Amino acid sequence: MKQSPAHHKSLLNFVDNKLHDLERKSRRRSLKTSARSTGMRTKCDNQDLISFTDNDYLGLSTHPEVINASIKATKTYGVGAGASRLVSGNHPLYDRLEKKIASFKQCEAAIIFGSGYMANIGIIPALMASSDLIIADELVHTCIRSGMALSNATCHFFKHNDTVHAKQLLETYRSHFQKAMIIVDGVYSMDGDIAPLKELGVLSQMFDAWLMNDDAHALGTIGGGRGSAIATKAHDLVPLQMGTLSKAIGAYGGYLAGPKPVIELMKSRARSLIYTTGLPPGTIAAAIKAIEIIESEPRRVERPLQLAQKFAKDLNLPAPDSPIVPVFIGKERPTLLAAEALARQGFQVTAIRPPTVPVGTSRLRFTFSATHLDSDVDNLITACLNLNLGNPSREQ
Repeated sequence: MKQSPAHHKSLLNFVDNKLHDLERKSRRRSLKTSARSTGMRTKCDNQDLISFTDNDYLGLSTHPEVINASIKATKTYGVGAGASRLVSGNHPLYDRLEKKIASFKQCEAAIIFGSGYMANIGIIPALMASSDLIIADELVHTCIRSGMALSNATCHFFKHNDTVHAKQLLETYRSHFQKAMIIVDGVYSMDGDIAPLKELGVLSQMFDAWLMNDDAHALGTIGGGRGSAIATKAHDLVPLQMGTLSKAIGAYGGYLAGPKPVIELMKSRARSLIYTTGLPPGTIAAAIKAIEIIESEPRRVERPLQLAQKFAKDLNLPAPDSPIVPVFIGKERPTLLAAEALARQGFQVTAIRPPTVPVGTSRLRFTFSATHLDSDVDNLITACLNLNLGNPSREQ
């Protein structure tokens, strides 16, 4: 192996120290090869496991109709888009998907981004600037924080799902800024709970603030699959509905659904849309077919939450609002050991540690899919009880 030049020494010293510090705190990450297949089966580092850590809530990433739609589009239009959407990469399938998402989300229009992360770092700076105010839930996804930072707006965070604190922030700061935005996750990815969109929507009207929700983990899982605004009966109060195509949809990409003029503005202002290559045609076709399946199979949409509720009940955990069930352990090392113990019993469950979650709240994040067998969940419950995971002292 070729050695690094001597003048790279300061770089390598910095990196070595950082890696050592992460290792000491049990926070160093590593990539594990996972070969996924149907029914949430996966081969991870040559071990056959059942995944309970996946965001493929409806099992559509391995659905034969979704796969066939992707293959057909790839044969018709090619593997890649060839350029950005504003150059020559806006292939015909984009228009079909955007119309379908707008209809599904009951909005005027929609636009597709390269990913959920790219959507948030494009949408927020396109609408907000240094003369503006953003208030957001303290647990919003990192990509929202990145978009907020890029906007140069003044930003304040309210306590998680605390509408009283959100109102206090608006009362204190709103009058000092031209425009204001409230941003939340529809379903919080690490906790599984739902944002109080109706109450926040009322606040947005009171203070002339635009409410935006990130429905990455809500699309396909709650509100009949249509997401958090529908689930909370707040659809008319949320003008900016952002989300992803990579979780329950099973494909890849991000989107914004909302008023048509807002969508038109994104085409000229959202840098992460303008300056990146379009998504592959096969990916867009897969998302179209996935939404069609969601629309036609309500039982598929209902099943992940039903399985999550059964799991939580048998472990004496609070009843979940979504297919995400966290089991809190606290410190990093015991959380890693618990994940390893579950893997030895045939289950893939990721240990979630800081900085993804606050210090002292490391957890196992269990997620449930429509394609899990009842026996898979029963066996997982048994394994968790044998490891003393859950809350056996909690009253039913």
